Amino acid sequence: MSVFFGAHNIISPLGFTSRENFDALLNGKSALKKKSFPFSEKEIFCSTLEESEVDKRFSKLGNAKNFTHLEKLSILSVKDVVDQSGIDLSDKNNLLIVSTTKGNIDILENNYPHLPQKRAYLTEFAKIVGDFFKSVNTPIVVSNACISGLLAIIIAKRFIDADKYKNIIVCGADLVSEFTLSGFKSFNAMSDEACKPFDANRTGINLGEAVASILLSYDKLSNIQIISGASANDANHISGPSRNGDGLYQAVTETLAKANKTNVDFISAHGTATEYNDEMESIAFSRAGISSSPLNSLKGYYGHTLGTAGVLESIISILSLQENTLIKSMGFEIPGTSQVLNMITKTETKDPIAIGLKTCLKTTSGFGGCNAAAIFEKL
Repeated sequence: MSVFFGAHNIISPLGFTSRENFDALLNGKSALKKKSFPFSEKEIFCSTLEESEVDKRFSKLGNAKNFTHLEKLSILSVKDVVDQSGIDLSDKNNLLIVSTTKGNIDILENNYPHLPQKRAYLTEFAKIVGDFFKSVNTPIVVSNACISGLLAIIIAKRFIDADKYKNIIVCGADLVSEFTLSGFKSFNAMSDEACKPFDANRTGINLGEAVASILLSYDKLSNIQIISGASANDANHISGPSRNGDGLYQAVTETLAKANKTNVDFISAHGTATEYNDEMESIAFSRAGISSSPLNSLKGYYGHTLGTAGVLESIISILSLQENTLIKSMGFEIPGTSQVLNMITKTETKDPIAIGLKTCLKTTSGFGGCNAAAIFEKL
């Protein structure tokens, strides 16, 4: 069954709509910058959203004091999709899926003493968002490390294929918090400068804050559809990817086989700018025979947005297909992997007759050895 993408929204430091975010990327803007935190002696390179701006926009919907930062962002993002599409979550044929790794983790940092701490539970977080839209179906939470967002999109396609629902909104949401920054710092994975995915001089990861939402539907709401998707876990290590890319290779080859394809027009890779991840991805793409496809990572624009990443980067890929534009992999200058990749080094809109972009492979990988891949196709 064909499953089509519909309305979408990205809220990040680069803008409060998908269009604003895509235009920022076309203009080479990055959300990454140094920021001071009370729990860190050193400034940290990351991207975050200003609370005052979020509250200003949320004040049109409700009392900001009754919601956490992530709840407000998620409601704003889903509201934009609902307004664009007219989808009513009080209809039993429609569903909300929330993808997140940590949800309201900052509620445990005593940021909201007036709100119940049970909202730190992922299901409670999703319920708050669902209740705002009077969702008749209990929202489903997908929390599988950094593949959460793309896996949620794949699961949404499976639900629609199985005729369980006609329309599903997937909302990816995660914060930059003391917990997440401290966690990645303990792995010595944080970079003191803007990250450089797949570059020889990369020094590690940056974290980013964003929320993104997208509608998947049985109806042909746009000219972009998801035609296949798969996930695989190599169980290599709790925090380290398989050195030979086993899990990602399996997810990619299964996705290509389901779509009856041997290659794609471009790849939106995970590309965290950590040595082990970038190397693993280059090996997996080489083993799958697709390393000649143009490839980018968007982490140089946003940092790693965790449970949001798969949704946010899918939306940018959809806009790239629709506008026949390849987005530069920001931060890449010198090849830094054992396997040669066809990195996109210049943002460029192609002549649709000479080079028509019709297919994109989106991939993600995460802690515990999880990997996901999906192919989007333009009709």
